[in-house]
Amino acid sequence: MGTNPFIGVIFHWIGGFASATNFIPFRGIKRWSWEVYWLVQGFAAWIVTPIVLAYLFVPNVFGILRQVHADPTSHAIGYAFLWGALWGMGGLTFGLAIRYLGIALGYAIALGLCTAFGTLIPPIYDGSIHTILHETSGQIILFGVLVCVVAVAINGAAGLSKDREITPEEKAEAGESDYNFGKGIAVAIFAGIMSSFFAFGLKAGKPIGDIAKTQLLANHRLDLWQNLPILIVVLWGGFLTNFIWSAILILKNRSIKQFAGEPGYNPMRASHSSGDTLVDFDPLDASTYDRLAPKTLAANYVFAAIAGIIWYFQFFFYSMGQTKMGKYDFSSWTLHMASIIIFATLWGLIFKEWHGTSRRTKLLVSSGLILLVGSTLIVGYGNYLKAN
Repeated sequence: MGTNPFIGVIFHWIGGFASATNFIPFRGIKRWSWEVYWLVQGFAAWIVTPIVLAYLFVPNVFGILRQVHADPTSHAIGYAFLWGALWGMGGLTFGLAIRYLGIALGYAIALGLCTAFGTLIPPIYDGSIHTILHETSGQIILFGVLVCVVAVAINGAAGLSKDREITPEEKAEAGESDYNFGKGIAVAIFAGIMSSFFAFGLKAGKPIGDIAKTQLLANHRLDLWQNLPILIVVLWGGFLTNFIWSAILILKNRSIKQFAGEPGYNPMRASHSSGDTLVDFDPLDASTYDRLAPKTLAANYVFAAIAGIIWYFQFFFYSMGQTKMGKYDFSSWTLHMASIIIFATLWGLIFKEWHGTSRRTKLLVSSGLILLVGSTLIVGYGNYLKAN
């Protein structure tokens, strides 16, 4: 289909919306511990959905993976898996960043750092940064990355201002009873750096995508799906890390029985005094103390699975957008991250995370949002110049 940066930006926006939205179903999960619903959503996001969609869109997808694995000169699968496992550490702590900072600020700080590292380190590593610096289109793209980072800094300032202004009661009303700016910033920094390794995994898996593209064209299908097999391998690595940590927490907290209906602690929209979710716990109903009702338990599985499926679609559309960006497809990472922060900020406004803050704080949030939108347009324009 060829290069089309405008369509690529649209795909990245859709992927960003999916990523920013995947935490919403978690709000419907009742009295499950974090490690329980995180493992359920992870299995849906990192194992089931990538395999199913790649199988549907890419001919002989498992044959492609076997071919790459059998090639003694190729280390694509091993490196893609390794980077995925390192990225998984960022995914683990990313959930905590959202818990401590809220959706809007947690996404902004973690993904801001993820943007800078994930965008710039790959071209620095392979040496293409020199070409980028000496071409007008490349300079415009890097300017767009800079605008994105500035926007993230403004969002961080807004979060610090918010922390000083709103009361504990207002934080609880917005679902942020665990809000902690200092702890959240530390976790978000680590999550952002480690999460950037996903971009490295996609680059390491490029030989897989090249073979998939050949197969797609040979079968008269769109090469838009060429990166779906890479996602399978990278996400296997991410799932391994998350599975190990979730299993450790399940054993430590003895929460394995929650899979069958024993109530647990849900850190999102939860009460500190009882550890029970505010939207589900009824102190006048003794039946809510001991076990989850079958319908509630089934709903928990559904909500967690939906969260995982929505999460995967961020990279489903990212992989398509990347194929449309042309030579400087490294900029896809900036577009993706900026889009996530844009929609996360909008969700934060919808859920009144900034309710009760001053006009100055709201102005900072609005300015950050406008700059983020501008950064995606600047990066898209730079790719358009290069494509033409």
